[in-house]
Amino acid sequence: MKITQIYALVNEATKGMLGETLVVEEDLSNIVDVGKAIVNTDDIDNYVKKLVNHIGKVVFSERLYAGGVPSVLMDSWEFGSVLEKVSTEMPEATESDSWKLTAGQEYSPNFFYEPKVSVKFFNSKTTFEIPLSFTEMQVKESFSNANQLNGFLSMLTTSVENSMTVKLDALIMRTINNMIGETLYDGLFDGTVLDTSTTSVKAVNLLNLYNAEYGTTLTADKVLTDSDFIRYATYTMGLYVDRMARVSTLFNIGTKQKFTPKDMQHLVLLSDFAKASETFLVSNTQNSDRVTLPNHETVPYWQGSGTDYAFSEVSAINIVKAGGTELSVSVDGILGVIFDRDTIGVSNLDRRVTTNYNPKAEFYTNFYKFDAGFYNDLNENFVVFFVGE
Repeated sequence: MKITQIYALVNEATKGMLGETLVVEEDLSNIVDVGKAIVNTDDIDNYVKKLVNHIGKVVFSERLYAGGVPSVLMDSWEFGSVLEKVSTEMPEATESDSWKLTAGQEYSPNFFYEPKVSVKFFNSKTTFEIPLSFTEMQVKESFSNANQLNGFLSMLTTSVENSMTVKLDALIMRTINNMIGETLYDGLFDGTVLDTSTTSVKAVNLLNLYNAEYGTTLTADKVLTDSDFIRYATYTMGLYVDRMARVSTLFNIGTKQKFTPKDMQHLVLLSDFAKASETFLVSNTQNSDRVTLPNHETVPYWQGSGTDYAFSEVSAINIVKAGGTELSVSVDGILGVIFDRDTIGVSNLDRRVTTNYNPKAEFYTNFYKFDAGFYNDLNENFVVFFVGE
């Protein structure tokens, strides 16, 4: 073991903490051990200089990752593959005969009034697997007891679970991103290009609305530090929570008669915007409960963080949408979405593990398999909030 005398450094550090000296450069290379990939042959005792240092404690870096994306998991079933979704429209009103009775007039109740029913079928699945091989006999020589061996194997299993969680999170976010792309295309495509300087009832350009309302020239790169804009955006999102709870054809691509009760609404906000609202709006307001955002979930990014978590990266999607025309949708400035519980789903989820033992080389491999159907229902309510110029 390497032993270093650091009395001089700690004496100087004490003076700095007591305010007796200025802040000076310190060499920490003799204090902090950043570790090595393998023990070297010079790791011997400081007595007879021959005894190799032994491992006194083994710590396994094992931490289960819980994930952090909106919850859109549905259910699973054992037989069959098709998800059939049946809906109906509200029937029209007709003239009431009860108040226009005429002598000798026949009032027949025998007409057939056909209900307007529509059916959608979802019948696709995505799948992947994560293989990982395990040994016991070959690795026992590296541990002192069964507890250490079990800890090592547990760490490997946790790494698979974490990998599975990260990959499922990525698929869920891409299911949301596709619906964002579908909605932006439906609301902003002018027949030639996706015009992100405009706005619509489903693809809500908050910057466009704010500048038009107040006669300002605010730009997208300044919105998160402008308390007036944040107040306006919060107000607008709150309006949509109420509006979507009423029956309308305006909030879904299929123009179906739909409503989304508040307890079935999912509001998902970009963390940058949610934190800006808390910092620049709620903290400076006396009656903060009147300007707080509706109940929501947050995501640090829609598609990826980029290399530096820049707003232009975390607020962006760049996809080829699944439905209809394969148009590339590349848009940044997305602040949030609000949607019906039935708009986006992960259904028919099946996670399982199969195992193969290799008797020749004496190891076994687990295949951690994942199948699920990810769907968007364009007939259900979904609204995007973004800032575009």
